[in-house]
Amino acid sequence: MTATHTTPQTQAADGALDFCLRLARAQAVLVRRLDNTLGNLHGISFSDFQLLYHLNRAPGARLRRVDVAERLALTASGVTRALLPLEKIGLVSRQPDPRDARVGYAAITEAGQTLLRHAVTTAHMISQELLKDTAPEQLDVLAAILGQIAGMNLANT
Repeated sequence: MTATHTTPQTQAADGALDFCLRLARAQAVLVRRLDNTLGNLHGISFSDFQLLYHLNRAPGARLRRVDVAERLALTASGVTRALLPLEKIGLVSRQPDPRDARVGYAAITEAGQTLLRHAVTTAHMISQELLKDTAPEQLDVLAAILGQIAGMNLANT
């Protein structure tokens, strides 16, 4: 049997891989928990929640479809698939740009804002429960690391 020789580089690589594997598992647990609870209480998925949340935070409570794609890490067709059911139930509407017919906006409706207010309370409760043993300064460091991985900056958070 050959002995493995670990170098600082292999230890760093192993640590990075371990972090990514744990992150993927944590993400799956988080999404499953939020999907189930938001679905049962509010009739929306966590993906729907994220879309409504970003629309609501945007200036004028609307975003260009390309900006929705950027914030949610979706393709153009993924944005269309995400918006259609929300449009059908009146939580989101389409708005054309009066100056450029090629640009379309997705806007959260009043009904969407009402539902989102209730869903945010639920999401806060679940988030606090999942992270109850984590110090605020740890959350700040983790948020910075996750933002770095996701390519996020203050303009697109």
